[in-house]
Amino acid sequence: MADSFSKKENFKKKLQKQKEKAQRREERKSNNNKGKDLEDMFSYVDEFGRITSVPPEKREEISLDEIRLGAAPIEQEDPVKTGFVTFFSEKGYGFITENDTKENVFFHTNNCLEPIKKGNKVSYEKEKSPKGFSAINIRLIK
Repeated sequence: MADSFSKKENFKKKLQKQKEKAQRREERKSNNNKGKDLEDMFSYVDEFGRITSVPPEKREEISLDEIRLGAAPIEQEDPVKTGFVTFFSEKGYGFITENDTKENVFFHTNNCLEPIKKGNKVSYEKEKSPKGFSAINIRLIK
């Protein structure tokens, strides 16, 4: 008895799939990486983060002593600063404008070693307080 048309078509498709599968198997065998030289399998990353097959150029060596880890060291600054009294209240507080940074620093008359007035040139030390910096050990400069 004769096979129907659809059975013949399905059989042809099945044979075609088998041929394609065999062909892919042969391609994999010919293109496999087994037996290649180690250098052929290396890949490199250039300075821009791209993967390449070319090794990077030789660069100058960097000394391990030159590499600084963490934050830069803080240089000690002179604890005694100078400035002018720009505001002085009758209530016993005021502000000193620092000569170098033009920053205003709060002070209270309890921290003054001598009586001062507005416009006086003074030397002082900065101290961290809960509301910012404040001046202590305030002396007149003559």
